[in-house]
Amino acid sequence: MRRLKIPRVMSTQHPDNVNIPFFARDSALGGEDEITEAYYAFAHLGIDEQMWDYEGKEVDIFVVKKLLTRYGDFFRKNVLGKDVFITYRVPNPTIEKTEGKVLIETLESIPRSSDVAQIFYGDENIVPIFEVILPMTTSAQEINRVYYYYKKYVAGVQEYKFYPGDVKIKDWVGEFKPEEIEVIPLIENKESMLISDKIVEEYLKDKNFEYIRVFLARSDPALNYGLVSAVLLNKIALIKLWELSEKISVEIYPIIGVGSPPFRGNFKPTNIENCLSGYPSVQTFTVQSAFKYDYPPDIIRNAINEIKFRKRGKPIYFEFDRALQIIEKFTEEYTKQIEHLSNLINSIAKFVPDRRKRKLHIGLFGYSRNMGKIKLPRAIRFTASLYSIGLPPEIIGIITLSDKDIELISDVNKYFIEDMKDATKFLNEESLHLLLPRTSNIYKKKLYDMGLLDNINPEYAQLAKIFLEKLKSGDFSNLIDLVLEMGCIRGFLG
Repeated sequence: MRRLKIPRVMSTQHPDNVNIPFFARDSALGGEDEITEAYYAFAHLGIDEQMWDYEGKEVDIFVVKKLLTRYGDFFRKNVLGKDVFITYRVPNPTIEKTEGKVLIETLESIPRSSDVAQIFYGDENIVPIFEVILPMTTSAQEINRVYYYYKKYVAGVQEYKFYPGDVKIKDWVGEFKPEEIEVIPLIENKESMLISDKIVEEYLKDKNFEYIRVFLARSDPALNYGLVSAVLLNKIALIKLWELSEKISVEIYPIIGVGSPPFRGNFKPTNIENCLSGYPSVQTFTVQSAFKYDYPPDIIRNAINEIKFRKRGKPIYFEFDRALQIIEKFTEEYTKQIEHLSNLINSIAKFVPDRRKRKLHIGLFGYSRNMGKIKLPRAIRFTASLYSIGLPPEIIGIITLSDKDIELISDVNKYFIEDMKDATKFLNEESLHLLLPRTSNIYKKKLYDMGLLDNINPEYAQLAKIFLEKLKSGDFSNLIDLVLEMGCIRGFLG
């Protein structure tokens, strides 16, 4: 494979920030602002990869041309595709039928970006885009479809003649580079994470790759199955991928999609150690918008440098059977509570302000019950909604954990209790009564027994109480302002 450098830090466009970046033209980033953002991430924060998200949003397909044209001095010294990287995230037509042709358009734009870069650098070997991320991957077949579509029907068409006796297409419009792309499966649901090794092994069986990158979601598993389940699912997948790598002698470089709230990873500039030590075999960590814009630039740069300095190691091993039992009971309790809270969550979500001009992809959370199929906002808005009433989603499900369960979780994630304390700082105890009848006191006792009621922020709890009272009374004035005020205290929107 052509790559000599595998990034440690990937900037993403996840809209979990409270503060608006200084270069933004609007409170919701989009269009030209995202071009500037990519340059800012590379040149000012020291990030070495930018996810460019085509999934569910309109984005600029001329990103390579605009970056090289506007910021030529930087990119002459930092070659796009060798030193810094743009990585596309594309729709998955198996799941998102209406977005399927966006995938085709995106793949067809890749050779054009190579033409631009080759002219800019005066080097025909420069390929700026050679990877795409495929979200909601559940099978090797889905990855293969993207890989072979590009190889056969995008780059492959260059060898065809228009008609017998005529020139080949590449003689007419130039060569198509790269001739093949690397597809990064983004694995998001429980069933697929538990067989992530089988999916990857099946995909690789007819290919001679030296490495593959595999993206493990952290936010959507938390949304769907709860915090503890998400942590354990990721750790199981990381062990299985490590063992597969040793079995087939192909390097597997995991990416993990962590955000700033503990519910989505607790990965922020002031607290990177929990993820670096908790996920030692991960190669690439995502730096989302709150990480980039809700802290001083010097602190951000120092954190990024520390991530890049640290080397990856082996995953943390533990007993799968016990972990799966914990996941099952935790998920069951979490699901019951979220179904109960779903109407309240949806009523709050409309007051969480947009930070990107985007429509996030289809959610995985949908449970068929007698009450019908519930729908929830995406993970960031979901998290912000529960935090706004002082009910951190991290706590939902913890009453199922025994002392031995907590011991196992703490063995594989030594910062588990600290993460929980980071969340319960923003607890409004009165909101525990919103949980299912007869469970609020059980939750309160569990929180007390775990030492999680000792550091509640009284100012925050009062704001959450005011928000809830205004919501219940139908007084919606200033609710958006309250959401932002509480977000500023937390250091993230959702």
